[in-house]
Amino acid sequence: MSDPVDPVLLKHRELERIAMVALHAARLFLESGARVKVVHEGAGLIIKGLGVSCVGMRAGYASHEITVSHGVNTITRMTAVGPHGVNHRLDHALRGLCVRASKGGMSVNEIEAEMERLVRETPHYRPLTIAVAVGIACAAFGQLLGIDWAATFPVLLAGIIGQLARHHLRGHGVNYYVIAAAVAFLASTIGGLGARFAGSETVPLAMIASILLLVPGVPATNAQTDIMDGYPSMGSARAVTVLMIMVFATVGVGLAEFVLVIR
Repeated sequence: MSDPVDPVLLKHRELERIAMVALHAARLFLESGARVKVVHEGAGLIIKGLGVSCVGMRAGYASHEITVSHGVNTITRMTAVGPHGVNHRLDHALRGLCVRASKGGMSVNEIEAEMERLVRETPHYRPLTIAVAVGIACAAFGQLLGIDWAATFPVLLAGIIGQLARHHLRGHGVNYYVIAAAVAFLASTIGGLGARFAGSETVPLAMIASILLLVPGVPATNAQTDIMDGYPSMGSARAVTVLMIMVFATVGVGLAEFVLVIR
């Protein structure tokens, strides 16, 4: 005669699966650059749609924790969070999935499979396309900063090369802050040299415009929003990250100025 199935153990296993699929969604949201409020609401919708209650969530910069309950059973699980990036397409696709899941009718396996499909099939721009767009943006903002037309093309070229270098270094797992310093040095050197050879009278401004691709706009905005939404820990962590990026970028530009002897 087989041993009887322990219903409490089975329920804990089901709760664990629900907690893990909600954590998966939360991790994808954070890695896509979503605000903490969006992360909590998205994971909460999945939990609600699967018929359990969310006791609480804790969003950290490097980890996320969820506690779910059903009746007398409660379970807490945590997952690590990878590098924070910006992927608005995946962010909005995940929001749509969370809304569909909240209406019920989707199993844990179906939600997990749909998330994997979104990660796999959400389209991405080619690195060269992104680099050209970044170069154009740097040149355009350089004009707003006051660079002359002689420095425009060097800044555009520096932005393109800097973005391609950043993409390459990220692909090889180089430290995020080291990337900021290296790209700042490379881009500002190219922009400054190009502007000088082109006869520009705004070489220092051209060097600054060449590294505008490193400005962490989304993390900076999220840091302020998270603090205002009542998540000071996550907001402060994001603010410190923004500060560190700007410090390392400044070091890179300073080295470039030393090499080019810019006064």
